[in-house]
Amino acid sequence: MTVTANLTDRLVLDELIEGLPNISGWEDALESVINQSTPVFLPTTNLQIGSIKSAFTIALHMHQPTIPAGWNGALINNLQQMFEHPNDGDNHNAGVFAWCYSRMAEFIPELVAQGCNPRVMLDYSGNLLWGLRQMGRGDVLDNLKRITCDPTYQPYVEWLGTMWGHAVVPSTPIPDIKLHIQAWQHHFAAIFGWDAIARVKGFSPPEMHLPNHPDTLYEFIKALKECGYRWMIVQEHSVETLTGESLGDKHLPHRLIARNSNGETTSLTVLIKTQGSDTKLVAQMQPYYEAKSQSGDRHISGIAIPPLVTQISDGENGGVMMNEFPSAFKKVWHEMGQNPDTVGMTGTEYLELIEAAGVKSEDYPTCQPVGQHQIWQRVSPESSTPEAVEAAIADAKQSIPNFHMEGSSWTSHMSWVQGYENVLTPMNQLSARFHEKFDSPTRQPGQTSITRTAEYRQALLYNLLLQTSCFRYWGQGTWTDHARSLFEKGMAAIG
Repeated sequence: MTVTANLTDRLVLDELIEGLPNISGWEDALESVINQSTPVFLPTTNLQIGSIKSAFTIALHMHQPTIPAGWNGALINNLQQMFEHPNDGDNHNAGVFAWCYSRMAEFIPELVAQGCNPRVMLDYSGNLLWGLRQMGRGDVLDNLKRITCDPTYQPYVEWLGTMWGHAVVPSTPIPDIKLHIQAWQHHFAAIFGWDAIARVKGFSPPEMHLPNHPDTLYEFIKALKECGYRWMIVQEHSVETLTGESLGDKHLPHRLIARNSNGETTSLTVLIKTQGSDTKLVAQMQPYYEAKSQSGDRHISGIAIPPLVTQISDGENGGVMMNEFPSAFKKVWHEMGQNPDTVGMTGTEYLELIEAAGVKSEDYPTCQPVGQHQIWQRVSPESSTPEAVEAAIADAKQSIPNFHMEGSSWTSHMSWVQGYENVLTPMNQLSARFHEKFDSPTRQPGQTSITRTAEYRQALLYNLLLQTSCFRYWGQGTWTDHARSLFEKGMAAIG
């Protein structure tokens, strides 16, 4: 897949601008690239859908937050903090973590050279990509460039987009959702090039956190589609059928329906991540063995397709991922042999293959975020208004135990909202101040976009950083103090 837009033929993006990551300023060029409809994997795949009985796909999620813990409060990556304080907690694992961020660049070429047919999907936060460069680990990025940009390895590796600052979508201010998505695309294009970002068609939401408030969900899906994404991974227990039941077949792609409080509707294809202990399942390559146990083709509109087992986990966290995954990953691809019934695929590859066989995305079974059935039982499409939806939500909260509009994630045992007013309030204040200052009428022809200015980029950086999930995941104390510091620095940057 080659970018042919004249605008990008001449344009090379700088990865860093005045020491900051390139996260804004080239929205027009980006739009011309990401919205191409050219197939990504179909021209190069060595798989034939008719000979496959079942398939699986795995994704590795990599993230380290940016924290104000350097000299005099400077922004550094948490991985750098781990290296500098090896005796604190689990910081002695810093070196192993760094290797985990790079090791796919070893595994994929090794397996391909041995005649295997591996697949992996990669999801790296913007924080981590910037942090690796900040701390002088350009070697990791260079290794990743090999399997990203070398045509020899492109058929085996798929990158997934994500929120630049690892923000959980349901509690992210709605105007900032698209800013995170575009910031990651800018940064990725600056590191790996226009051709590479043109191939990124799947999305991985941080913490697998899917919003279930109708208006947040609608704006999220709308932003993903405007940014060129064709599909997203969602957690099995975060969605339901349109009648409020569990999904009938989690190994089929689904169409996620997003309807807002004004009755407007959009949709996006989703692949269903099955439940379970994420790191253990991926570390031991359980998706392969689960796929092998699937019997019989599935059918959509009378067309037979193989079931797909989808799983994602942290790529570095925990002993199983650090120690067990390498040997298990390599073993599976050798075990498959030359003409296996069960194969590994990437998400986009699977969708392009079944759609080339005649399946249409509008015929996928439908789903919606869990809990929305309770809303739409109370509000008909004809009577849908913001006031009617909020009244339905209030009624559902009163009559149904544990009903909420916080969304659902792979950490469903905890809330990303309750008890975190000391993070959420500053977060919303900083966002409001950012948009108050920088949202303006459309620029005149020839006028430099405000998004390309140093002032805007620095303010945007703090706005996105404050929304990082880690400042709520780890509880009160050091991490909420980091959030407070980022808020103060952000407000000072905006002025």
